[in-house]
Amino acid sequence: MEKMLKQLPKLAKEAKKENEKYFARLKKRTPKRLDYLMQELHDKEFEKTDCLTCGNCCKTTSPIFTDVDIERIAKYLKMKVAAFTSQYLERDEDDFMVLKSAPCTFFDESDNTCFIYSVRPKACAEYPHTNRKKFIGITDLTIANTAICPATYNIVENLKKRLPLEGNKKIKRS
Repeated sequence: MEKMLKQLPKLAKEAKKENEKYFARLKKRTPKRLDYLMQELHDKEFEKTDCLTCGNCCKTTSPIFTDVDIERIAKYLKMKVAAFTSQYLERDEDDFMVLKSAPCTFFDESDNTCFIYSVRPKACAEYPHTNRKKFIGITDLTIANTAICPATYNIVENLKKRLPLEGNKKIKRS
């Protein structure tokens, strides 16, 4: 896994333009079965992928914390919402509440576990979002996640194999 994590940013960068073109074409003629196919690819990938061997999402990025997430986690930690927010969160450039630091404050790097797993933010529970309904609406996020999550990278590569698009030529990688 460590080797893959070291290679992942480069692999994702090399595939980025190809993925952008692929998803742009897919948006123009979205197959009705796309969500089913994404669910299948997601399930197949996570049969062989154990997030506890990776944890890269927790090490490198912050989820968005909704008001509901904040209230639930503050209660779990026996904190007032204002105190939790002040201690752990900040508003990002898109006006979302995110963690002040990475890796995640609640992440244990010794075993890649989460201290607040049972009450984790919705964004964490749904990550990497590749099995989401109306998947076509989050292709930009998916492309970004290919540089963070090896499973996402594999799912996108498998999607391109399973659902080749007419005129979707491979971009020569240098």
